[in-house]
Amino acid sequence: MRLVMGKRQAAMLAVLLCGAYVYGDAGGLSRKKIEEIQSSFAMDAHTRAMYNAISSTDVRNIALNREIVRSHDRLYTHKIDVKGVTNQKSSGRCWLFAGLNNIRHGVRKSNDLKSLEFSQIYLTFWDKFEKSNTFLERVIAWRGRDLMDRELTTALQMPCPDGGYWENVVDLVNKYGVVPKDVYPETSSSEATRSMNAILEQLLRADAVKLRKMHEQGATVRQMRREKEKMLAEVYRVLAMNLGEPPSEFLWRYEPGKGKDKDGDDKDDDKEDKKAKGNKQDIEELAMTPREFFGKCVGVDTGDWVNIFNDTTHEYGKRYTVAMSKNVWEGSDITYINVDIDTLKKIAVKSIVDDTPVMFACNVSVDQSSELGIMAPGLYDYESIYGIDMTMTKAERALFRQGTRNHGMVLVGVDVREDRPVKWLVENSWGAERGKGGYWDMYDEWFDLHVYNIIVRKEYVPKKVLKILEQEPIALPAWDPMQ
Repeated sequence: MRLVMGKRQAAMLAVLLCGAYVYGDAGGLSRKKIEEIQSSFAMDAHTRAMYNAISSTDVRNIALNREIVRSHDRLYTHKIDVKGVTNQKSSGRCWLFAGLNNIRHGVRKSNDLKSLEFSQIYLTFWDKFEKSNTFLERVIAWRGRDLMDRELTTALQMPCPDGGYWENVVDLVNKYGVVPKDVYPETSSSEATRSMNAILEQLLRADAVKLRKMHEQGATVRQMRREKEKMLAEVYRVLAMNLGEPPSEFLWRYEPGKGKDKDGDDKDDDKEDKKAKGNKQDIEELAMTPREFFGKCVGVDTGDWVNIFNDTTHEYGKRYTVAMSKNVWEGSDITYINVDIDTLKKIAVKSIVDDTPVMFACNVSVDQSSELGIMAPGLYDYESIYGIDMTMTKAERALFRQGTRNHGMVLVGVDVREDRPVKWLVENSWGAERGKGGYWDMYDEWFDLHVYNIIVRKEYVPKKVLKILEQEPIALPAWDPMQ
């Protein structure tokens, strides 16, 4: 059937279409509105100068606040003697590096070792394996849920990510122990995890499809778990081919330090001893399993540490736990005490002054320079360049996903003036080529704005704060800003 439109109807339709084009739907961008916005932009002298500069170089070079750089110094009233900068390279394992660095400095000192670095790839292997099991267990546990269920979709989006938390480190070292890095060194796949992760994610999602189909066909949980074991064997195969098999036992050969004499100075061989020894080096050897190494040589109680937050999105003086944050199925989700920022900083200062490093997590994506090794508010003045206002509170940045805990590092120094910290020395895991030999100077105002939590020994925490641990934790969902 052919439709015939009269002139009047055609004219009315043209008016309607024109009106829609000119004015747009409510909330849309009409041609008139676009022209108004365009006319509001003026290429004045400042804007033209900025345009010429920005269009020919990295805007960060222009925005860098030279006054901060000029007044900067690298002096600290308290500085922990740490040795050996680590490098996570192209992987999201900062939490593993920071967690192991948090432990190793005290172990090196107490055992009088010249150097020590734990094998991060060893825990990477077992972390990936445990996360795979936890993912598949969630698929089984939520087998009857709709695929649009928020918890299930959250799991499906990231079945086996690189990221993690201090609690994940604790569960791994307590279950699998640790090994020195020279026993189990990094591979290309551990240093650049993208390809391996993509394979694991596809494999695990395909396994999730199979498990869901088994449920639909009437399989029991027991049958699904038997199938899960076969799936984990394939995961192990992928990991072993990318990372190598983790050692079940090993021979640790190491060079002990000189020790200290009665005056606290480094011992040195006298001339006669040196002459007798010639070029012979003192080498110690120990044969053990990773768990034995952790128990005998590392000898730390992970229960001595506590997670202290400055979470401005929730009430202070409370204890919280975040769902779906564990990597080991039988392990623990994040659990933390929430305090104001001044309380958190006093605890951190007390630990550093007592020569004990402090692991922390922050939003490293703003106002920090990898070239200069500086973290300072206003280090890059984009607002003056563009004539814009991007002001947000710490809580607003967290709630609107502008400020997230995206990197873990270790505090190893503090500069205190008039009983208040001015800046903090940060040990990073981005190698010695970035920052100042692998270290950053973090100004206290940056700490206030962008640091979210610290991992610290309980002995440095006031009793009234520790008492919060006795509270039943308030459960937060997996999509909470502090996840």
